[in-house]
Amino acid sequence: MRHFARIVLLITTVALFRGCGIYSFSGASIPAEAKTVSVQYFPNQAQLINPTLSNDFTTALRDAVMNQTSLDMVESGGDLAFEGEITDYRTTPVAITAGQTAALNRLTITVNVRFVNMFDNTKNFESKFSHYEDYPSDQDLNAVQESLTGTIIEALVEDVFNKALVNW
Repeated sequence: MRHFARIVLLITTVALFRGCGIYSFSGASIPAEAKTVSVQYFPNQAQLINPTLSNDFTTALRDAVMNQTSLDMVESGGDLAFEGEITDYRTTPVAITAGQTAALNRLTITVNVRFVNMFDNTKNFESKFSHYEDYPSDQDLNAVQESLTGTIIEALVEDVFNKALVNW
């Protein structure tokens, strides 16, 4: 009997947290009324184009929202909506040696994000998010690009998700 009571208590507690819509185990704070989310395709408008970057970033943001919330993904017009564009993708030298050559290069990606919360306009924002990764200058960007962009995208998505849904 005691075991049955614990199970009922656990199920009730989980149902309350899940049903109220304002809490998720990722720390997201989502309005109770929100049921859907949309993440529009982020076109690459940077001068230097990585052909997979738009798709990689958009997919990563969609995956993060789907995996860390209970919202349903819709094509457009979600209760919570993300859109924007990739505005910068560049590599620059960052550590110059005595011989005036770069010891390190830096790959930087910047994304402009617009977020709309249909139930709380004070949560709406348009912000630029930027991250970088350094790599040795003796390595060709094409050889390390996939690994670097993956790491940078992960950090960008975390920042976007946190600003929109964790309220940092």
